[in-house]
Amino acid sequence: MPTPEEVYTELRQVFDPEIPVNIVDLGLIYDVKVSDTQDVLITMTLTSQSCPEARTIPEVMKRRVNGMAKVTGTEVEIVWEPVWGPHLISEEGRKTLGIDEESEEE
Repeated sequence: MPTPEEVYTELRQVFDPEIPVNIVDLGLIYDVKVSDTQDVLITMTLTSQSCPEARTIPEVMKRRVNGMAKVTGTEVEIVWEPVWGPHLISEEGRKTLGIDEESEEE
């Protein structure tokens, strides 16, 4: 059975085409659960409700996760609470984007 950590590793291969940071480091993935039947439930958000990739990103995620050994299915739930913000970007993502704590606070 895949672990949530293995699913996160796979999700790090998915990018928003407009941003050079994967969706995990961008802070879009809020939770990953793997059931006893090896179904995967991913709770995520998008950078905005009008995101042009709102359909594409979840479909790419499903294809990648469903391609993992022993995964029987993947469901992606998009939520809007908590609201996404730059504070959710990982340290690695911040380095890629050239964001530091000081510039975010200004």
